[in-house]
Amino acid sequence: MHPIDLTGQHLPGFDATTDYWQATVSKAELTQSLLPPYARSYPARLPDGRYLVLPLRGMPSSPDRCVASLIANQASIDVVEQLALHMAEAAKAHDFDVVVGLPTLGLAFAPLVAKQLGRSRYVPLGYSRKYWYREELAEPVSSITTPGKGKLLYVDPNQLPLLTGKRVLVVDDAVSSGTTMVSGIKLLERCGAEVASIAVAMRQGTQWQGKLVRADGTAIPVVGAYDCPRMERRSDGWWPEAM
Repeated sequence: MHPIDLTGQHLPGFDATTDYWQATVSKAELTQSLLPPYARSYPARLPDGRYLVLPLRGMPSSPDRCVASLIANQASIDVVEQLALHMAEAAKAHDFDVVVGLPTLGLAFAPLVAKQLGRSRYVPLGYSRKYWYREELAEPVSSITTPGKGKLLYVDPNQLPLLTGKRVLVVDDAVSSGTTMVSGIKLLERCGAEVASIAVAMRQGTQWQGKLVRADGTAIPVVGAYDCPRMERRSDGWWPEAM
C-alpha cells in the first residue's frame, strides 16, 4: 500500500501542525519576529516570559481572515501542564467552589487546573448523551472551529449535587466568539450554579467580550494563559485585525 499523501490537505500557505504545540521557547530561541506581518505562525507570550508558537489557520467562511490555533490533545503533555499552571495561577484571584470542564479540549485542562488549585475532582460537561441524561439538562452549542447545528451540551444528572447552589470556575481551551461559553453558562445556571469566573488557555480576539455575563447581567471575569488577536490578510502578510 502507498502511504496517504497529506500534502495540500490544509489551506495554501498554511503549515501542517505536526511539530507545533510541543514546547515553549524563550525569546532568544524564537525563529520569527514578534511583530507583524506574520507568515505562518504567531508567537503567543506566556506569563513567565516564554512563548508558544501557534500555527495560523484560515477561516473557510472568510478567506482574508485567520486565527492562531491550539489543539490541546495534540500538544505535548509538558505544554498542556504549563498552560494549566498559568490558568490556575490566574484563577486564584476569584472565589469558587467547584471546577467545571467544557468539552472537548477544555477537558484536557480542567483536571490539571483543578489539581493545581487543590481540588480533588472536577465536573465534566459533554457532547455524548448517556441513556439516563435528561433533555432539560442540555443546551444547543456551536463554535468557530466546529460549525453546524444539532450538537448539544449535556450535564450528567448525577453531577447536579456538585453544581446546585455552587459558584463554579469554568475551564475551556479557548474563548473566541464566545458562543460555546454562552451555552455552558446557560446550562450551568439551569443547574442552579453561578459562574464565578472562566479560565482558558487562549483568549482570542475581542468578539467574546460583552457576551459572557451572568443571568443578572454582571460580567464574568475571564482569565487566560495568553492572548491572541484575530488576523486579517494584507499585501505583505497577516496582521492583527483593526479594532
